[in-house]
Amino acid sequence: MNHFIIYALDKEGGAPIRAANRDAHLAFLRAKSDVKVCVAGPLLDDDRMIGSLLIVQAANEMAVHNWLKSDPYGQAGLSKSIAVHPYKWVIGAPETA
Repeated sequence: MNHFIIYALDKEGGAPIRAANRDAHLAFLRAKSDVKVCVAGPLLDDDRMIGSLLIVQAANEMAVHNWLKSDPYGQAGLSKSIAVHPYKWVIGAPETA
């Protein structure tokens, strides 16, 4: 399994979309799938959520992109941009299965 970082920024005025879909998004992240979420949380501007940062494990980058298609935030059109990058976890690396 490889690690990937997902960096997503909300579109302008996305706060109501985020609020309406947050519970479903969190359930999606916790659900068992081929993509394992290692770290997840919102990006902040002061106390306002403006995006998301995730570190996930997956077989390859295509698996991450396919998985993201089912994310309630993505389906609701929250993001103005989503970047997926391979990541090498060096310090504080989690146990690998």
